[in-house]
Amino acid sequence: MTTMAALLGGLPLALGHGTGSEMRRPLGIAIVGGLAFSQMLTLYTTPVVYLYMDRLRLWLKSIFGRPPLEAVQPREGELAPG
Repeated sequence: MTTMAALLGGLPLALGHGTGSEMRRPLGIAIVGGLAFSQMLTLYTTPVVYLYMDRLRLWLKSIFGRPPLEAVQPREGELAPG
């Protein structure tokens, strides 16, 4: 929502006509283009980062992990863990 508000707020700078608009237009284009690009980049890269982090977690668990508590069998006379 914040990005969309800032992007829509920069549209008058990018599309404006009139006195001094030739000085403000590059700023508006940079604002609108940068916000649109960063929003798309964020929407596409965030899920990929989470997927790689989950794969790393599973890989590390397979190397350093211990068996889950359900898989640990108590010895005779001991209470079950958990």
